[in-house]
Amino acid sequence: MSKKGTIFSGMRPTGKLHLGHLIGVLDNWKQLQDEYNCIFEVADWHALTTKYEDTEQLQNNIRGQVIDWIAAGIDPERSIIFVQSHIPEIAELNLLLSMIISVSRLERNPTYKEQVQELGVKDSIPFGLLEYPVLQAADILAFKGDTVPVGEDQLPHIEITRELARRFNHLYVETFPEPEAKLGEVTKLLGLDGRKMSKSYGNSIYLADSPEEIARKVKSMVTDPQRIRLKDPGDPEVCSVYSYHKLFTPDRVEEVAEGCRNATLGCMDCKKILSDSIIDYLSEIHEKRKELEAKPEIVDEILAEGANKARAIAKETLTQVRTAMNLR
Repeated sequence: MSKKGTIFSGMRPTGKLHLGHLIGVLDNWKQLQDEYNCIFEVADWHALTTKYEDTEQLQNNIRGQVIDWIAAGIDPERSIIFVQSHIPEIAELNLLLSMIISVSRLERNPTYKEQVQELGVKDSIPFGLLEYPVLQAADILAFKGDTVPVGEDQLPHIEITRELARRFNHLYVETFPEPEAKLGEVTKLLGLDGRKMSKSYGNSIYLADSPEEIARKVKSMVTDPQRIRLKDPGDPEVCSVYSYHKLFTPDRVEEVAEGCRNATLGCMDCKKILSDSIIDYLSEIHEKRKELEAKPEIVDEILAEGANKARAIAKETLTQVRTAMNLR
């Protein structure tokens, strides 16, 4: 089967990956490998846009992220996996693209406005935060990615990438494709406390968690607040545990729902079914993680080979860019 085109995507290495990343992103990437030429980036420069003052764990986060990716099924034989800062051509393309976009255009980016407010940096905005979409455009265009899987919140960034590709092609020579955003079916997973799953909330089940840790965390999950006693009937639709059952125990979801409504299944028994299912779901990932952690040279080799492949592509692109701009 001939592949459709080139997928480009990435993640910032800002900490451990959790179940939300697996269900919402990695499972999708895994499937895309069969249809597209896939390039996946560990975006360490992007991590500095909000964590520039604290880089002590950066290298550990990079390694942990790559281990999680591979354990989850991202295959270095079928996809290119690399670290952003290992490809200096991305930085050069970022510089050149920054010449053809205005500050006012970047300031109109709604994602930028939201981040400034969320981070509380109105009076001390890092330039890297403002220029984030230009660096992201350089990531994508350096590899001539034509398809970018993103969530809706990233659509404004992809539009800036498309604008930059169009403007470069108009000003100089037709060089870049205009990448299309690929919006997949987004599966959102609530945190253990019913809020959005987030590392900052401490309400996540991580891919690296042991079976014992998973069981402990599931026991702590928030259930239907109206179900105080074992014999009280519950409403599974307002229960965080039930939302997990829909994903991890689909063959027993009706049984769990009926047991909750009829008060024939206690919350602790319900949680035990769920924790066993999640542990089973992650068992292959855990085994692969152990193998990679025991042999760190495997990860080093994968990243070195990925960097070689990625840099060869980026170098060719930059040769075309420099020629188009009369820089060589």
